[in-house]
Amino acid sequence: MSHSRRPVYLLAGRGSSARSNQQALAEAFALVGGKPDVAYIGVASGDDRGFFGMIGAMLKDAGAAQVRLAALVSDKADVAKARAIVEGADVVFVSGGDVEEGMNVLRRRRMLPLLRRLQQEGRVFCGVSAGSIMLAPQWVRWRDPQDEGTAERFDCLGLAPLRCDAHGEQEHWEELRALLRLCPPGTEGYGIRSGACLVACPDGAARACVGVVDRFRRGAEGVEERPALGA
Repeated sequence: MSHSRRPVYLLAGRGSSARSNQQALAEAFALVGGKPDVAYIGVASGDDRGFFGMIGAMLKDAGAAQVRLAALVSDKADVAKARAIVEGADVVFVSGGDVEEGMNVLRRRRMLPLLRRLQQEGRVFCGVSAGSIMLAPQWVRWRDPQDEGTAERFDCLGLAPLRCDAHGEQEHWEELRALLRLCPPGTEGYGIRSGACLVACPDGAARACVGVVDRFRRGAEGVEERPALGA
């Protein structure tokens, strides 16, 4: 593992205050110094321009000098231009939407090797909601949504060395628990409550930068609750 890797900032979004987001993002931006240029990856929401405008304003309020959309979804997308935007940025921000659809686009556009190389070189990565999950190693899907027995894992970017979910506290973290049941005993998972931010460190340590993050562990007989971070 390269010593130049930086912590990954995983925001929950949904119901979070502007101040909480700005506090977490300002801490991430401070890793590069000054006012960073940010590349916005919106593949999980279809490169939605309205969502980009909203999140872009949030990133600028937190101190970004410039936020550029690395558009990848459209059949007419200029992939070379998107790659140049990502490669030239100080911070890469992965936005929310649908985890599996977002990962499908990144694979189709062959973005995974680039993103992993940039992290090794010390680029700062942040995510929100589904974007936070995409930065983790794996997520869960169901071949038949009506049959719990069809749950299976699929790979994500793996830039944050932990498994997480975002703003699922009202559903008691059902999807995160389902993922952990498919993992080996000892695997930990983190539920980032609405308005919170989890910092995933390169050495595998984790801390709550803002708000409260619930913590779970795959035990020998099921998923166990652990003391929350930031409580």
